[in-house]
Amino acid sequence: MLRSLMLPLVLLALPLFAQSPVRVLDFATETVGEEPRTLIPIVGKWTITQDQGRKVLKVDGTRWREGQRLANLPARAKALYGERYAEFLDSVKAFAYFPYVVARDVSDFQGGEISLRFKAMAGRVDQASGILFDLRSNGNYYALRANALENNLALWRVVKGKREAVKWARNLTIIRGQWHELKVLVRGRTLEGYLDGNRFLEHALEQPVSGHVGIWTKADSVCLFERFTVASSR
Repeated sequence: MLRSLMLPLVLLALPLFAQSPVRVLDFATETVGEEPRTLIPIVGKWTITQDQGRKVLKVDGTRWREGQRLANLPARAKALYGERYAEFLDSVKAFAYFPYVVARDVSDFQGGEISLRFKAMAGRVDQASGILFDLRSNGNYYALRANALENNLALWRVVKGKREAVKWARNLTIIRGQWHELKVLVRGRTLEGYLDGNRFLEHALEQPVSGHVGIWTKADSVCLFERFTVASSR
């Protein structure tokens, strides 16, 4: 069964969106060795671990295999979409190539900033760390991801479980075992992607975003995450 306990989030104010609170998940009061309580794992193995004395979120892709899904997936999907969870569940079952977790209390991000810090640790096929957003009840979403194996940044659109490349930034420096910052900024239909404070991507969206947000990876990636931050402009 899903645990309904929600951790308190830090409320701040960003200069860019002065009227909107910032939600920061720092995992400080989570339990090491267990799944996060502020995020709902949908695909993959996600647990709280420690890095240099700090509690962080870890995705462990060493046990990954294509099509792998979590136990109690219907309950997890229902926690996101209530009685409308069936369509979302069908999409997840159709293609579980991309491990991800979804924030419990951000149900309709329509614009603003989402950021996180990540550290790629291992992965033979991939070492990907990403921000998931615009997650709809049909399972479609966007993901901005950085890959430490390929040294690139990419914006993906996942539709019916199939990934479509939208935009690329190549020949970047993403060092495995080192912390980096990833950020997506959405203003209306304009999207910008940042790595370590530098803007590398800009894209005009076909329609405004509206949906859940979370953290995304790929295949056998082993990565750490901290300071998952959502600042909504609406």
